[in-house]
Amino acid sequence: MSDHHMPLQRRIFLYGALFISAIMVLAGLSFYMTISGAIEKQVGERALDIAETTAERQDVREAFKLPDPSIALQPIAEKIRIQTGAEYVVIGNKEGIRYSHPLEDRIGQKMVGDDNEQALLHGKAYISEATGSLGPALRGKAPIFDDAGNIIGIISVGFLKTSMTSTFLEYADSIVGIVIIAIAFGLIGSMVLARSIKKTMFGLEPAEIASMYTERSALIESVREGIIMVNKNGEITMANIAAYEVLSVPKEKQLIGQSIEDVLPNTQLPQVLHTGESQLDRPMTIQGKKTIVNRIPIRYGDEIIGAVSSFRLQSDIEGMRNELSQVRQYADALRAQTHEHNNLLYTISGLIQLNSLEEAMELIHDETEEQQSLVHFVTKRVHDPLLGGILIGLFNRARELKVKFMLDGESFLEQLPPHFEKSLFISILGNVVTNAFEAVEHLTEEQRGVRLLLSNNGNEILIEVEDSGEGLDPGIFTHLFKQRVSTKEGEDRGYGLVKVFENVQELNGQIAMETGDLGGALFIISITIGGNDND
Repeated sequence: MSDHHMPLQRRIFLYGALFISAIMVLAGLSFYMTISGAIEKQVGERALDIAETTAERQDVREAFKLPDPSIALQPIAEKIRIQTGAEYVVIGNKEGIRYSHPLEDRIGQKMVGDDNEQALLHGKAYISEATGSLGPALRGKAPIFDDAGNIIGIISVGFLKTSMTSTFLEYADSIVGIVIIAIAFGLIGSMVLARSIKKTMFGLEPAEIASMYTERSALIESVREGIIMVNKNGEITMANIAAYEVLSVPKEKQLIGQSIEDVLPNTQLPQVLHTGESQLDRPMTIQGKKTIVNRIPIRYGDEIIGAVSSFRLQSDIEGMRNELSQVRQYADALRAQTHEHNNLLYTISGLIQLNSLEEAMELIHDETEEQQSLVHFVTKRVHDPLLGGILIGLFNRARELKVKFMLDGESFLEQLPPHFEKSLFISILGNVVTNAFEAVEHLTEEQRGVRLLLSNNGNEILIEVEDSGEGLDPGIFTHLFKQRVSTKEGEDRGYGLVKVFENVQELNGQIAMETGDLGGALFIISITIGGNDND
């Protein structure tokens, strides 16, 4: 199983256990090395002390004067060996011939090890490590002097390495015990830590957390509302691009980590953190922009750990309201038509009751002819039923508003392509024509005129809408489609054209504005056939 597929809890436990085990094994080995070094040093010094003490004994010196020193020296050496626990105490003469040895058959033979020169030639006492006749040993060597100070012999006291190893092993057992106990504690600690981390992370694996983080970021950035999140200290922990735009802060500036009160002095998020009560749909001015704000506390159990604020420009909400009002206008147009037909029916009914049949027939004929010529003209020129329906609705609206609405004689629009977004196209048409109606509504009845041209030359669909109003100042041409610009009175204005611009862009079209023949504004919209498939 690879690292990435192993559950986090097991991974933390294994890494913790391995880490502690490795440290304890290294600590045990270094402890063992230190102790074995200390024991060796101690044993060497002990061997040297025994050798020097023995070399100074008067009875040892006197024994060298005897014809056979071995008889006197062997019992002395054996007694010292037994008392001190040494492996051997060997006394030799100036030539290195043994006078004493634990194994009596080796007395009289030459000493083994070839390191006696320092004592026999230079009169030095020292510790040496070499393999003697009994095996590898640590030896203390001391020269023996006569009364005149001449070197007459050597004493070698040895402790075998094998016996030292058994002493080390006694310590090693306790070291191993300590190491095992420490590792056991380490394993328990790793398990507790792994569980604690897992619990802190809500039982999620790192891959799941990474995935959730990516999804959360994508989700938050895709939302058109500005979102700011703060922790319990009121410091910003997250802000999406929409929030940067509403706050008019450049994207390079780091908001995260800053106090919300420094960024938004009139914020009420600290109040939400304090009371734990949500604040919904509250008005607030941010950088001079009117917004609608929601503030909601973030809880973990019973504790408030932060708060999130989402805000939307009031203009966006009003823009939607404006679009709804367009729909309402169409409904009003139909209502007006129904109302007008009812009035007509009452008039006809009255004429019939008064026996004025000729006038009644003439009225019916005129009305039918007008309606039929309109329907006939629209169906002949515009082959799409949905578009035809909206045009008839606009004609009726114009009639009610007493606006002369002219469908240009050159208009000719066949079926819209099947993949074409009709809803966007109809929204563009409805908004531009309604804007034109509003541009002429303050004029006298005879002066109110709006002309519409719809055509399809095979490559592109063209919409021209012209009105007889005052037209627009060339100075606002460039800003017209980018922000709220309106030449009309009242606050809820200027959204229609922003929406038109967005819809035209969505259909991969272009929009331009000129001064028309009727004296007012002329909007020219061209949409390449292929629509938004060209993306």
